[in-house]
Amino acid sequence: DIKEEDALDHVWGYGVGIDLTRRDIQNKAKEMGRPWDMGKGFDKSAPCTALRPVSDVGHPDTEKDRTIWIKVNGETKQKSTLDLHIWSTAETIAYLSGLVELQAGDLIYMGTPEGVAAVKPGDTMEGHVDGVGDLTINIA
Repeated sequence: DIKEEDALDHVWGYGVGIDLTRRDIQNKAKEMGRPWDMGKGFDKSAPCTALRPVSDVGHPDTEKDRTIWIKVNGETKQKSTLDLHIWSTAETIAYLSGLVELQAGDLIYMGTPEGVAAVKPGDTMEGHVDGVGDLTINIA
C-alpha cells in the first residue's frame, strides 16, 4: 500500500527489458477459459539489462521526450516517449503495491508502445530507453 507520492522513493534503479509473450500458449489458454500466465511467464521470457541506480539515471519517465523503442532485425517496430505511457512509474508502483507485496529485487516491466509484432527464431531484437541503455537479444 505505497502512496503514489512516495512510490519513487522505493525505486533502486532502472534497466531495459523486453517482455516477451508466447501468443500460442496465451491464445490456447484463453480459448479454454484458463489462466494464460504461462504465455507471459515461460523460461527466458523477460530479458533485462543490468540495473542502473537512480543516482546515475534519475527517474526517466519524469522527464519529457525520453524515447523508448524496439527494433526487430534492424527495423523499428515500436517507438514512443516514456511520458506517453498510460501510467507513470509512481502510479504503477502504488497500484501494484495494493495487490501484492513488493520486495527488493522485484522487477516491474512498464509496458510497450504500439506496434507489437511476432518474432521468430533467428530474429534479433534491440530495445532502448534514453538515459538508461540498450538491450540486444537473439530469438532462439
